[in-house]
Formats: sequence, structure tokens, C-alpha cells
Amino acid sequence: MQWLRRSFIAGFFVTVPLFISVAALVWLFRLVDGFVGPFYAKYIGREVPGLGILSTALAVLVVGAIATNVVGKRLLQQAEALLLRVPLFRSIYAPVKQLVVAFSPDNEYGFKRVVLVEDASRGFVLGFLTKEFTVDRGQGPEALVAVYVPTNHLYLGDIVIYPRDLAAYPDITVEQGIRIFLTGGMAMGGRIRARRGDDRVGDFRV
Repeated sequence: MQWLRRSFIAGFFVTVPLFISVAALVWLFRLVDGFVGPFYAKYIGREVPGLGILSTALAVLVVGAIATNVVGKRLLQQAEALLLRVPLFRSIYAPVKQLVVAFSPDNEYGFKRVVLVEDASRGFVLGFLTKEFTVDRGQGPEALVAVYVPTNHLYLGDIVIYPRDLAAYPDITVEQGIRIFLTGGMAMGGRIRARRGDDRVGDFRV
């Protein structure tokens, strides 16, 4: 019975994530293919599975090519500005775009890197570096960093301002940091090397 129980639990935790991932991919495939597929079926005379999602991927590629062009980028910005004048569209589009572009490595306003801060009141704080700036309070410029610390998965969190010399940068990519937060810290490695702003390197054992 103990062997059966252990094997069942092990199998459960292997098959459930696999099943959910496959089901999500199938659902996404059917959703995207269902939008464009009927148009091809009307003109071809029969349904061709995957043709809708292929054309959608090509459309995304074309839009991306246009967005990287100077003229195309301006046209897209003007179109976006017109759409943002619609109240309902703006309330949905703006927060979704901000959340998506935050994970883009090419975005100037996205997450720059993972940062680890030793907070006197909270202990070690793991978050995403979003901005480095200086503040002058009459005693010369002070180097600060803005750190986004998720508190509810990724879409809700706190913006915390720390002195730059308290920040250390672990050898964790933004993608790995996202995985750490989504798993509640379980995806974190057992040993992390972090480099401070003054290039000092230290080890943190988890």
C-alpha cells in the first residue's frame, strides 16, 4: 500500500502539469484556428486544420516587422492613440499591454533584471529592477533603484525604492525570476551568486 500510495502521488504530480499544458495548447490552437479557419473553409471548400493559426502567426510576424520600421511604428502609435480614446477599450487594453511589455527584454520600460535587496525590516527582498534614478534632497544626488516586488503572482505588487548600494543582482534571468514567483519560490536554485552594484560577488545559499 505504501508503494501504491507513493507511486500514485508521484504519477499525479507528473501527469497533472502535463495534462494541463497539453489542454491549454489544444484550447489555444482551437481558439485561434476557429477565428480564421472558417474563412479559408469558405473559399477552399473544406477545413484545413492549422491553416488559421499559421496565418495568425504570419500576421503577428508582419505586424512585428512593421513595428520595427520607423514609419510603421509611427502609424501603429497613431492607430493605438485613436483606439485608446474608446473608454471600454482603453480600460482593457492599457493594463494588459503594460503587463505584457513588462516582460519584453527589448522594452525600455520593462523589467531590467532580477534584484535582491537586503531590507533591514523585511529581510532579503527579491524583485524586478524597473528603474535606476537619482534624487537630490539638498545634499547631493543619491543613487536609487525602483524594485517591483510581486505580492499576488505577477500582476499585483509593490514598488519599493532602495538605495542602489543595497541592491545585489543574482545570476537569475527575468524569465527564471518569473518562474520563481509563479511557483512560490520552489523554482529557486539551492545556491545563488549575486553581484552587487560595486561589482562585489557573494554567495547566497537557499
